[in-house]
Amino acid sequence: MKDRLVSGSYCAVLLANFLLYFGFFLLMPVLPFYLVEEFGVSKGMTGVILSSYTVAALTVRPFSGYLLDSFRRKPLYLASFLVFTLIFAGYIVTGSILMFVMLRIVHGLAFGTVTVAGNTIVIDITPSSRRGEAVGYYGLANNIAMALGPMIGLFLHDYYSFDVIFWGALACCTLGFISALTVRTPYKPQLKKDSKISLDRFILIKGIPLGADLLLLSIPYGINTTYVAMYAKSIGIASGSGLFFTCMAAGLAISRLFSGRQVDKGRITQVIMMGMYIAVFSFLGLYLCEWLMQVSATAGKILFYSMAAVLGVGFGSMFPAFNTMFVNLGQNSQRGTATSTYLTSWDVGIGLGLVLGGLIGQAGSFSYAYLAGTVLCVISLVIFRYVNIPHFERNRVR
Repeated sequence: MKDRLVSGSYCAVLLANFLLYFGFFLLMPVLPFYLVEEFGVSKGMTGVILSSYTVAALTVRPFSGYLLDSFRRKPLYLASFLVFTLIFAGYIVTGSILMFVMLRIVHGLAFGTVTVAGNTIVIDITPSSRRGEAVGYYGLANNIAMALGPMIGLFLHDYYSFDVIFWGALACCTLGFISALTVRTPYKPQLKKDSKISLDRFILIKGIPLGADLLLLSIPYGINTTYVAMYAKSIGIASGSGLFFTCMAAGLAISRLFSGRQVDKGRITQVIMMGMYIAVFSFLGLYLCEWLMQVSATAGKILFYSMAAVLGVGFGSMFPAFNTMFVNLGQNSQRGTATSTYLTSWDVGIGLGLVLGGLIGQAGSFSYAYLAGTVLCVISLVIFRYVNIPHFERNRVR
């Protein structure tokens, strides 16, 4: 018989994760419009400003991983969740671009901590025999939030003020915090005082090659999630870009239902390779949408939304597999560090994608950003096949 996966705490952390990411995705596609419409910021500078959030998150990741491995995890999880929630209230009263940047930095610090804590707690409260499945369903909560958040956020942007969106995000994350309060975590002894503090306590050294590979994949992903609405408008899809996120999230959700189980059966590297091939295909398809829209608007829209679903399948397959690979490279006492290294790699790429996408959009067409993403995915695939698979087999702990 399978070990039991579903519990009250697992359901509570899933709900908390969904509501946290719903608030996050509610803002993501509208913030570029907010900066342009409210402060008159250029496209290139928009990417730089928005990347401050990601830079802050990745800066705090290694330290949060160390703290989570050294002390009780739930208090840090709740404290960072609360700060993340309260920052939405700050957006409502901000009156200058400087204040907005400061709030984004603090928001990024809180996000970097709460996401590492949430991922680590999920691993703690679920059986190891079903870890890939548990992480997959945990990520599915993100995907559902991605399906609803951007679509609702863009709808609210069309009909209501930005303050309404900020209030909505604040309310959702408040409910998420309440749900997080009910999560019960197992007892974890604190790190002994005489334990040596080394670099491996902050960064999983054995996970660096894998992290570099993941970084290359996250750059085009960051470009896509932040600028796809602007890209859609530039090629003639004036409305309905929220549907893109819905299709993408549907693909993510579908892939989560089977990829986690495949990971638990030991097919970690095979799942990632499949996801990489799909990612290459989907970014290339999105690049071709601009050309196809000039030939046939209907065909261009079909390709646009189809590639959203395919992209979701590719990345949805890879997420739980990558997370499991990082955890399997570290000891049990390094779960927080392994998770923070995994998420730090992702955040670095997302931040670079924010900047690169804005610069490409200002210099020319956003379609070239998807072409660059295709190239990066091909490079990542080659590195994973010939470098990271052998590295993983040599250094895996379990």
